[in-house]
Amino acid sequence: MTYCVAMCLDAGMVFLSDSRTNAGVDQVSSFRKMSVFENPGDRMMVLLTAGNLSISQSIRQIIAEPTRDDGRSIWSAGSMFEAAQILGDAIRTVHDRDAKALGDFGIDFNVSMIFGGQIKGERCRLFKMYSAGNFIESHNENTYFQIGESKYGKPIIDRIVTPATRLDDAAKCALVSMDSTLRSNISVGLPLDLLLYETNSLALNRFVTIDDKNQYFQMIRNTWGDQLRRVFDSIDNPIWNASPETTTNVLSSLKHRSMPVFLPVPPHLATGERPELQTLAQDRPAENPETAARRDNPHSANPESQ
Repeated sequence: MTYCVAMCLDAGMVFLSDSRTNAGVDQVSSFRKMSVFENPGDRMMVLLTAGNLSISQSIRQIIAEPTRDDGRSIWSAGSMFEAAQILGDAIRTVHDRDAKALGDFGIDFNVSMIFGGQIKGERCRLFKMYSAGNFIESHNENTYFQIGESKYGKPIIDRIVTPATRLDDAAKCALVSMDSTLRSNISVGLPLDLLLYETNSLALNRFVTIDDKNQYFQMIRNTWGDQLRRVFDSIDNPIWNASPETTTNVLSSLKHRSMPVFLPVPPHLATGERPELQTLAQDRPAENPETAARRDNPHSANPESQ
């Protein structure tokens, strides 16, 4: 499996991929899943891949050719949209050639890709490609795409990244997202490829391959875990069985008691009446009966309200 993420921002683009390919618990290997198509001054494009490795490598080889039979090529495409169409056509070409043979062996035609970059004369653009060769494009409300094991690293991106996010902040966020995924899923692994592209530069700006000895990524892994624990410890525990009018952080209200769905006990096994529902009760002092009465009926203590 894999995890790749790409972001399209006002300042440029961020691409991050892992390199683990898992063909079973006893056969784990590494293949780089980021490919760069650069013609300095004219275009800068990046492809991230997930799914069946043989399929993605075949597709990459097709689009890397300088020209196709119809004369179209990502090297000469007039826009990123046209380049994405060419990539989609390559996906369909490989599907037409290999899908049936793979199916005969019980193997699905499984591939997903992120394709983004900039061609001279237009803005940065980012696309998510599917196995059918169709695709969608990012926009300001959704500035990033993920493929592979995406669920672990999604929350931090949703909370942090906007179109105005700076490239270094976005790179930091992507690395935190990757760390969350590495910690929770063994099918994703180091080394990582990280690429940052600045808008209108039309050339590769910053790139690094990150292994387990990388100083900054080690700091991310340690600091993020420590800060999460610190923030968690700073959050108050919930208050149970209280009135929101008398205290804060009420989780279970006296006025709106919740009950789970109980299934009936067979009569011959019934042991008696159910005791009052117990919860994660905090140590709260017993309330004076008169105080409780005033709280539950606030008008009774105010003659003018009667």
